Amino acid sequence: MPKPVSPESRTEVVANPEHDRRLRRRFAAEEKRRILAEAESCTERGQLTALLRRERLYSSQLATWRTQLEQEGQSALEAKKPGRKPLKDAKIGASRSWNATRASSSASCSLPRS
Repeated sequence: MPKPVSPESRTEVVANPEHDRRLRRRFAAEEKRRILAEAESCTERGQLTALLRRERLYSSQLATWRTQLEQEGQSALEAKKPGRKPLKDAKIGASRSWNATRASSSASCSLPRS
């Protein structure tokens, strides 16, 4: 059975405005390189874990940066523009827009009368 609430002691939980909105952190390419180099220099047990805790990173983020660096080189660590990737072939873009126009016009057509 729950405790009765007394009118004198009202408890109200209020969010701290500093922590009200959380944003993703963005790392500069130099910072990524520095963390990767420091991670590579970790040789003793627990050093890598301490680095990840200090930098507040997950090991998966470090693995992603390593993969990007290995596959695409230094340019992979640079910030990228958010959103969809641009189409590589102009023909593909033209055919997609034609199909979209065709689909929207066929959706507005009425069914044949019987």
